[in-house]
Amino acid sequence: MPNPEFVGLVNSLQATAEAALGDLNAATASAARDGLLEGSRARQTAERSLGLLLMLAEKTRGNLDFTEADLLTEAIGSLRARLGN
Repeated sequence: MPNPEFVGLVNSLQATAEAALGDLNAATASAARDGLLEGSRARQTAERSLGLLLMLAEKTRGNLDFTEADLLTEAIGSLRARLGN
């Protein structure tokens, strides 16, 4: 059974990156208000979120259930595709 806090963390990092890349929604509007989505900061914010997800994947390798691992892999793959990494 996936840990709800882990799922929330992955979703939050992915949503922040997506908001920085232009996908605003109610959950990420605060990032826009905080100035995280302006100009060059937007890509930097998205790349930082991707970096955190990559670190999380490295540090949790072998300790996640299937659902958690799949969620993390999908989030990383989606952001890599959007950023061209």
